[in-house]
Amino acid sequence: MKFWLLAIVFFGALGSAEAHPLSPTLLQWIDLGEGRAELHWKTPSTQIPGENLPPELPVDCRYLGEPERRQDKASLWFRWQVACEGPLEGATLGVSGLSESRSNVVLDLRFADGREYQAVLNAAFPQFKIPSKPERGQVLRSYGWLGIEHILSGWDHLLFVFGLLLLVKSRRALLWTISAFTLGHSVTLSLATLGIVRVPVAAMEAAIAFSIFWLAVELVRDPAKGRTFFQRFPWAMALAFGLLHGLGFAGALSEVGLPSGAIPLALASFNLGIEAGQLLFIAGVLFLAGLARRVVNIPATALLRVSAYGIGGLSAFWVFERCVLAWRG
Repeated sequence: MKFWLLAIVFFGALGSAEAHPLSPTLLQWIDLGEGRAELHWKTPSTQIPGENLPPELPVDCRYLGEPERRQDKASLWFRWQVACEGPLEGATLGVSGLSESRSNVVLDLRFADGREYQAVLNAAFPQFKIPSKPERGQVLRSYGWLGIEHILSGWDHLLFVFGLLLLVKSRRALLWTISAFTLGHSVTLSLATLGIVRVPVAAMEAAIAFSIFWLAVELVRDPAKGRTFFQRFPWAMALAFGLLHGLGFAGALSEVGLPSGAIPLALASFNLGIEAGQLLFIAGVLFLAGLARRVVNIPATALLRVSAYGIGGLSAFWVFERCVLAWRG
């Protein structure tokens, strides 16, 4: 299957992208009871200043003084003390200026009586109306969208999927390979999110980069000299390394957390969002490849080799970069 006709377009997009350019921006409301609450705002340090998109309190609430502030290598944190004079049911909490921004904010509300709500705020929905009881539809929409956003912004995961498209030679093999990748990352996503499996983040990210490099090596090996195991069974590579990529998906989900009253639904929704985003990416590749075949007359073997070396070069850089980060701790 000549998907590699899309290589130039794909690597052009990768030229200015990072593996995971941004961690989620998080707005968390923690109810302390008796009309008091803490408001936590975490934004990637690459988006400083975070004050450009300040939280909007419910009308009956006010800040108690200036926020505490701290910063690490990846994020900028603010914490406010808040006082409210009335019930919050029916009130709205949001982010000022979000309607003019392309940013997405994960909203996490935790009340003293055990209620929890999660939502994704964006330009279309800059505010969240607090209901009197959890709405399952809101959990489904919020975590599903979060999954789509994560996979489509995760260039390392997309690069691996793109490499799998180059490795397979038929539509049937493509179906088996993508299904195996889905199975693999679904298993470890669930196990890691539920705390059953724990892996150091830096080491896991380096291993994900190495999986992409290994895939690039498989792409440049000459089948005429004897096909390797993964060339004969690309689904096996997808399954094995899918387990690894699932740990990366779980890392993003752990940034947000799961609602205690709807953990299975939130986990399933996030996973379905990942699958939806993955299918959108594959469909886009197939569509553009079909167009490219009509207008580009370049030998497929040449473009395959260019794609493979592009994947290998970029993933090798990621391996080095992430190993350095892991070594520094």
